[in-house]
Amino acid sequence: MIERYSRPKMGSIWTEENRYQKWLEVEIAVCEAWAELGKIPPKALKQIKEKASFSVEQITEIEKVVKHDVIAFLSSVSETVGEAARYIHLGLTSYDVVDTALSLLLKESLLEIQKDLTSLKEEIKTQALRHKETVMVGRTHGVHAEPITFGIKLLVWYEEVKRHLQRIEKALEAISVGRISGSVGTYIHLDPKVETLALSKLSLEPAKVSTQILQRDRHAEVLSALALVSSSLEKFAVEIRHHQRTEVLEVEEPFTKGQKGSSSMPHKKNPVRTERISGLARLVRANLLVSLENIPLWHERDISHSSAERIIFPDSFILTDFILAETTDIIKNWRVYPEKMKENLNLTRGLVFSQSVLLALTKKDISREQAYKWVQKNSLRAWEEKQDFKELILSDPEISQVLSPEEVESCFSLQPYLEKIDFIFDRVFGDEG
Repeated sequence: MIERYSRPKMGSIWTEENRYQKWLEVEIAVCEAWAELGKIPPKALKQIKEKASFSVEQITEIEKVVKHDVIAFLSSVSETVGEAARYIHLGLTSYDVVDTALSLLLKESLLEIQKDLTSLKEEIKTQALRHKETVMVGRTHGVHAEPITFGIKLLVWYEEVKRHLQRIEKALEAISVGRISGSVGTYIHLDPKVETLALSKLSLEPAKVSTQILQRDRHAEVLSALALVSSSLEKFAVEIRHHQRTEVLEVEEPFTKGQKGSSSMPHKKNPVRTERISGLARLVRANLLVSLENIPLWHERDISHSSAERIIFPDSFILTDFILAETTDIIKNWRVYPEKMKENLNLTRGLVFSQSVLLALTKKDISREQAYKWVQKNSLRAWEEKQDFKELILSDPEISQVLSPEEVESCFSLQPYLEKIDFIFDRVFGDEG
């Protein structure tokens, strides 16, 4: 079922073919290391490197009998190599291969996520600059607060994506390790130099100490990074969904030619793509919990993590890759309605300027408590009686004794709300040239 969300590159990483290919790369790297130490004849190594291959179909058939995927894999490879196959898997246990290869898969996948995040970051930057001075109302608790710009909202997203890129870098560091140290990590049938040489060929670092496996806190860190990315993507999606509501309609996700919104209501343009992002992000977060449960294994290793990892890693990467691409495309092609933003800003008839009036009064030596009381009284009248807030302030006998009409008028200007926009943009983009 997950294949429907798989984009070509990420999907190809998590195929059976690529998984076995990574196993073969590990096996060959170990053979090369043994050869450098004089334990495998050059002629045998040449034969292994030239002939070693496998058949996914054959591995599947052998596994049905032996009930062990690595043995099935080795049997398939051995048939292609011939006599030199006796040097393959020399001194290794299964998870020397499986865990080291898994690190390669995770590393490859993280690099794709890194590319996706970079594309999203650049698209958000483009839109933020475009809407730097597109004025709209800011909302807290879902209620109108004070004016902001759409560009400022997008700057928040931009910085969030930058932090995710930093987390992906840390996840890459955490998982760019392997282990080739035998059944319980003591190198009993291996020379530690084999591990160092082989992992160097694979661009991995040796774990300083391991059991039969790499410790699963590393893998949980990878899925934590994906879960955080997905949560932010859902955050962006929820924001767009709100802005697409009929009563709001400030931003709308793309609605393509020929698209239908409802089987029964031809007028509908539903935010189905952003809703899908919300739903799929929940799966990625749920998979993080599984990876955390995989950390406490029995002694030097049990197999309880293995079956779950065959699901949570491909699913999490494929889903995150998909919703990253979806989010980038939505932001690139969305419809933004600045006039509707202005209309909604004025919906409360000037109430968004209440703090400006409050502060103007306090500058006239009116206590904050008294000023708040006067402004709130008029604010509630504007709400309940649907009157213009500025007119109520101007006609209030107590306030008019303190503030001149010109001073009141200045409280209702948008200009002060835009004065520090350049400062915020410069602080975000200033270091980027």
